Amino acid sequence: MIDVVLQSESPPVLQVVGIVLFLIAVVTAYQSIVIVRAYEKRAYTRFGKFQGLLNPGPNLVLPFVTKTYKFDMRTQTLDVPRQEAITRDNSPVTADAVVYIKVMDAQKAFLQVDNYKEAVSNLAQTTLRAVLGDMELDDTLNKRQEINSKIRTELDEPTDEWGIRVESVEVREVNPSKDVQQAMEQQTSAERRRRAMILEAQGERRSSIEAAQGDKQSQIIRAQGEKQSQILEAQGDAISTVLRAKSAESMGERAVIERGMETLEEIGKGESTKFVLPQELTSLVGRYGKHLQGSDTKENGHVLEGLEFDEETREMLGLDDIQEILGELENEEEIVDLEEMEQEAKKVKQGDTGTDIQDPDDLLDGEGDKFNGKND
Repeated sequence: MIDVVLQSESPPVLQVVGIVLFLIAVVTAYQSIVIVRAYEKRAYTRFGKFQGLLNPGPNLVLPFVTKTYKFDMRTQTLDVPRQEAITRDNSPVTADAVVYIKVMDAQKAFLQVDNYKEAVSNLAQTTLRAVLGDMELDDTLNKRQEINSKIRTELDEPTDEWGIRVESVEVREVNPSKDVQQAMEQQTSAERRRRAMILEAQGERRSSIEAAQGDKQSQIIRAQGEKQSQILEAQGDAISTVLRAKSAESMGERAVIERGMETLEEIGKGESTKFVLPQELTSLVGRYGKHLQGSDTKENGHVLEGLEFDEETREMLGLDDIQEILGELENEEEIVDLEEMEQEAKKVKQGDTGTDIQDPDDLLDGEGDKFNGKND
């Protein structure tokens, strides 16, 4: 009976043992193969002793006694929590930052530091507070790049021993306390008001200057206009005076010449063939002949000089026409001393001794034709 019972129970036991052995084989195979990804490296230990690094791909290790530690070889981002600091000028500020790191030596990162991410984060926090404490408030707000450079320099030396390289540090925000912010806002408002007042004052000053310059220019233009008007008026009066004087002198000379010619005519009606004429009378005759020819104006050289005007003014006043009129008067008339001509006429009437003229007809031969032509 006992033998029958044992034979009936043996197959299930063997099945269990087989299953257990199969499971052990599967687990052993699983523990013997370690697959490392392309961006990773793994450090492994056997019985707690460091053995080396596993490269990307499948790796065979001793099962159950080998333990691996994964290291990501890509650039990693560490968020530095917000830190409070007191600046050199005793102003409280808060700041946070981001640190970019990369594992360069997985063996050092495994053997030299417990948790390299936490270590770098804590070191960045203390360094951030130290850098802010060495700066003044205005510098912490304005010199962001300088803060980043100082933090990175402070992190480089200890992280190199851990096989970690700090690629970049970026401070995201630096905020002063609320009281300081309010004071800064008031200061900014006051500065803006000051600039606005300065700009307004400068605008008013420039406006006043422009207005004064405009008034000055207007007064200058008015003064120049009045001066030009006075000059033109004075020139007009001078031209009118000259024309009146020319006209009066011409009329006086013509009267003297006509009186002399009447005297010569009376002398010529006498029966005598010889006439005694004063020398002044002969010059009078010659002058009358020149007067008829219009040639003495060039000899005497009496020319009325034109006044200096620009083209527009000369055209407006008609000065060119006036000068033409004056030129015609000068070519036709000659100024004669009225007193001298009267004395000559008196001498002719009184028969004063003078130059002997044998034949009055010969004397007035050439000039008489001109006289006749003029009288006609």
